[in-house]
Amino acid sequence: MTTAQKVAIVTGASQGIGAALVTAYRKLGYRVVAVSRSIGESDDPEVFAIQADLSRPGSGGEVVEQALARFGRIDTLVNNAGIFVAKPFTEYTDEDYDAVTGINLRGFFDVSRGAVAAMVEQGGGHVVTVSTTLVDHALAQVPSALASLTKGGLNAVTKALAIEYAARDIRVNAVSLGIIRTPMHAPETHEFLAGLHPIGRLGEIDEVVDAILYLENNRFVTGEILHVDGGQSAGH
Repeated sequence: MTTAQKVAIVTGASQGIGAALVTAYRKLGYRVVAVSRSIGESDDPEVFAIQADLSRPGSGGEVVEQALARFGRIDTLVNNAGIFVAKPFTEYTDEDYDAVTGINLRGFFDVSRGAVAAMVEQGGGHVVTVSTTLVDHALAQVPSALASLTKGGLNAVTKALAIEYAARDIRVNAVSLGIIRTPMHAPETHEFLAGLHPIGRLGEIDEVVDAILYLENNRFVTGEILHVDGGQSAGH
């Protein structure tokens, strides 16, 4: 087995943005480790599907170990897995807190820690995390304190890690999304959700993929929180 071919790990890879990223990285010539709690085996031998619950302590580390055992290296990690629960703050339950922090924070921490360690050993790499523009521009129509609590932390750690590992040729970036047309949002909500963006429509999955590939390909960009949000973060 050659280790020259680049390898990307994509979490939350079973549908929507994650599934599209698997396809996009394969088109770039990467081998891909596709991670989700519910994902079937791929017909493509260069796609290694792993069923994993990243909220479980140690699960992210196990994903990294399996990726290295299968492909021998990790060049890119896309932290796409996440949970969004929109509720008034006082209606959140302990179960909501555990679920959201489990995936959004624990999941990021475990898999990123292992992936960055591998990147240090091989002399470089790239971490991209999917965040939300609600961190920068809260909306009364979408109460989402747990999203801000967790994704705000991911924005901050993106910059911290970018600086910590810049001299080791490891870049760390994020995309801060508006509302994207994915299976997460029922069609009957699309008109309302589109109106939350100054541009007047939902974002499309391919627009998110394009943004992540820009970050992938531009090696002078690190510590960036790239807004892909239809102008939402700029104001209303």
